[in-house]
Amino acid sequence: MRGGLIALVAACGGAIAAAGGAHAATAPDKLPLTRVQDLHYGDVLFHFYQDDNFEALTRLLAYDRWGRLPHHHAEAELLAGGLYLSLGMHNEAGERFSRLLTPTTPPGVRNRAWFYLGKVWYARGYDDKAEHALRSVTGLLPPELEAEKTHLLANVLMHGGRYDEAVQLLDGFRGRADWVAYARFNLGVALVRKGQLADADRYLTSVGEMAADTPELLALKDKANLALGFAYLQADQPANAKVVLERVRLDGPLSNKALLGAGWANAALGDFRGALAPWLELRDRNLLDAAVQEAWLAVPYAYGKLGANAQAAEYYETAMREFDKEDVSLGKAIDGLRSSRLLDDLLANEGDGRQGWFWQLKKLPDAPQSRYLYAVLAGHDFQEGLKNYRDLEFMNQRLATWSGSMAAFDDMVEARQKAYAARVPRADALLATAAPERIERERGELESRLDSIERTHDAAALGTTEEREQWDRIQRLEQAIANGEAGADGADLDAMKDRLRLVKGVLSWRLDEAMRARVYQQRREIRDLDAALREAQRRWVRVEKARKSVPTNTGEFEVRIEALSARLAALQARLGAARDRQNDYLEAAAVHELESQQARLAAYRVQARFALATIYDRAANAPSAPAPAQVPTPAPVPPGAPPPGTESSR
Repeated sequence: MRGGLIALVAACGGAIAAAGGAHAATAPDKLPLTRVQDLHYGDVLFHFYQDDNFEALTRLLAYDRWGRLPHHHAEAELLAGGLYLSLGMHNEAGERFSRLLTPTTPPGVRNRAWFYLGKVWYARGYDDKAEHALRSVTGLLPPELEAEKTHLLANVLMHGGRYDEAVQLLDGFRGRADWVAYARFNLGVALVRKGQLADADRYLTSVGEMAADTPELLALKDKANLALGFAYLQADQPANAKVVLERVRLDGPLSNKALLGAGWANAALGDFRGALAPWLELRDRNLLDAAVQEAWLAVPYAYGKLGANAQAAEYYETAMREFDKEDVSLGKAIDGLRSSRLLDDLLANEGDGRQGWFWQLKKLPDAPQSRYLYAVLAGHDFQEGLKNYRDLEFMNQRLATWSGSMAAFDDMVEARQKAYAARVPRADALLATAAPERIERERGELESRLDSIERTHDAAALGTTEEREQWDRIQRLEQAIANGEAGADGADLDAMKDRLRLVKGVLSWRLDEAMRARVYQQRREIRDLDAALREAQRRWVRVEKARKSVPTNTGEFEVRIEALSARLAALQARLGAARDRQNDYLEAAAVHELESQQARLAAYRVQARFALATIYDRAANAPSAPAPAQVPTPAPVPPGAPPPGTESSR
């Protein structure tokens, strides 16, 4: 079931990303494959495929509200509906599906959505909404889903007492063998409730005698035989009831009720010795079962009918002692329930982190009252209420986590304010220097000088440090020679001039040869300087804006954090109150169940005392010998209805 619904959610979202491809051709009953175009939608899908539906839904709603899903708005709405459905939030899912599942939606996707929505509503007990969703399916679903839809709708009709419609729907059902068996069972139950026992016999007997090799179908066989057997008991046909009830397995979950019914069928036929066999077997079983408790009185009743008053009295006394012990245990269990939080104890060992519709409680706490809770926890209403409580607890934990995040955001804002206060003096000092204008002016001067060098072909100005030093020395020597300060004359002076002219020529040639490359390099460095200067100017502007805007932004963050914190606190208060009410309600239901068991035991004790007193009175007044002690027969089941535990299946 879980896999089918998850597949539906994926289909509803249309969110399967084609590997870098565009829309691909698909079957007419499927949504087209879609390429993820918004990063935030991919983030939602990541959490969805990690089976973290709550986180996926939270992010989906947030991103949609912030306008981060411009290319996937319709898909996001459908995906949100599927996620709501997977979390058991059927009202929100129903609203979205009603609005979005239009005739333009592929029929296969639309029908599956309505089917699973109807199934969730049925599980939650909203029969009217379940019927509307199931009838919204147009055409035929795949065979497996179509069969399940038919049975769901039949059960909805039967819950509403519309047995004629249920019979009409199930009559002539065709499908897989196990679904046919369920159809016959439900059809038989509907006919029993209509008072048509003869017609119901044909269907329930076919199920009760079918060949079965799975635990599910074996349980269905037992349920069919039990339903038919008790229907015959109510119709005062004990012979037929006996035959049917004896087909129920002795080790099945319905064996206790079947043994009790078989005993009453024998008793109704006057065969009290035959009634003792199933009742004595039943008497040795768990006393927590109502059928076993009744057997503790039925056994001495049969002995009394057989005239074995001593054995009857002994069994009555034993029954009263056991009932008294069980009553004390029940009282302690009730006190334990009232002195602790039942649901917190139940959920203490459930650490799988899963929430929503699919979750089921699998383990009971080790406590005195636990042994009495199996019957309570087996009830559908209690299970659904427990799911609601666990979802409330899960949400409370999330809100607590988010509240902690608000505290962290407060610390971040405070740290930002302190950092701002520490940096403001340095920022103000920097802004006061007007550095960008100065650097821009110096850059202009540098470019003008380079233009002049290039225009005058001043190759020495672009030389290396060593080359410029050599050029300066040559110029000083030339000046000294021109001023007669060389300290030489005649041939020595001419030789010095020749050597100086040679050195100057070599150096000039080197400088001239490198000048073009050096001019290009300087031009490139000026361009790099321009880029760095532009970046510095942009950062300068940002610093100026930040100087003015940071206090405002910090204040806005403080206001938002304060508002969110107040909202979270209000939600936590509401959630806590709802959680406490749910806990009180379910604890009251559990206590009521245990008190009902106490009341039943009290009634059985009264019956046992009365029967025992009758036996003693009969023994003391043997000549007058009144009729044997009587024990009331089982509490009558409403006419035409199967006994508890034989409701229609699937």
